[in-house]
Amino acid sequence: MLKRFLESVGRYCLFLRMVFRKPEKWRIFWKQFVIETDKLIISSILIVGVISLFIGGVLVIQTASNMSNPMLDRMLVGYMVRETLVLEFCSTVVALILAGKMGSNIASEIGSMRISGQIDAMDMMGVNSAGFLVLPKVMSATLLSPLLMMFSFVLGLLGGWGVVELTEIIPASKYITGIKYAYNGFYVVYSGFKMALFCFLISSISAYNGYYAAGGSLGVGESSTKSIVITSILILLFDLIVTQLMLY
Repeated sequence: MLKRFLESVGRYCLFLRMVFRKPEKWRIFWKQFVIETDKLIISSILIVGVISLFIGGVLVIQTASNMSNPMLDRMLVGYMVRETLVLEFCSTVVALILAGKMGSNIASEIGSMRISGQIDAMDMMGVNSAGFLVLPKVMSATLLSPLLMMFSFVLGLLGGWGVVELTEIIPASKYITGIKYAYNGFYVVYSGFKMALFCFLISSISAYNGYYAAGGSLGVGESSTKSIVITSILILLFDLIVTQLMLY
């Protein structure tokens, strides 16, 4: 089992070496980059936005309902919602969601090209198939995913504010004060870095599993499932490592 793991890690590193070779034509690369941005980032806005709105509202209700001590200032509800969103939800939880949505998309697309012989045809023509197919996906997911994190953060705060206005569970002015209280801009940088790292893992590992898929349509399904499981585990592992390194 250890030997198989080490072989997979080595094969993955060699795969990344092929992916990050200099593109033969930058014009084609940027064209693909825009296409992948639409497929991976823009298409994820809806699901990220809806989940963030509702989670922001749920956090307000849960925090306010558990803050029964009259000595605690109600503005702490806004503070706790902000910290929860920026530190964990908008990066780690959203990345876990994208592991299913983005990861399965990449693995199934590239896996289908592998079993249909399209990748073999590219290799025979002298095209770096790994770089042509994977590099735009990895770069798009890695560089632009922090924007999804910021979008999720803003909508989460708006979702909490909407619940405050509708239910009057706490005064809206207290919620706004709590959002502004003891603001630490480094947390946004920390969360954005985590999101970029997680999306790099999602895109590269999913592409790797799809690129080496075998066994027909069942192999494509297995590569998609394997990608989701592996990236989800690695997201949680690297969340622990990055938090330890950057916050303590």
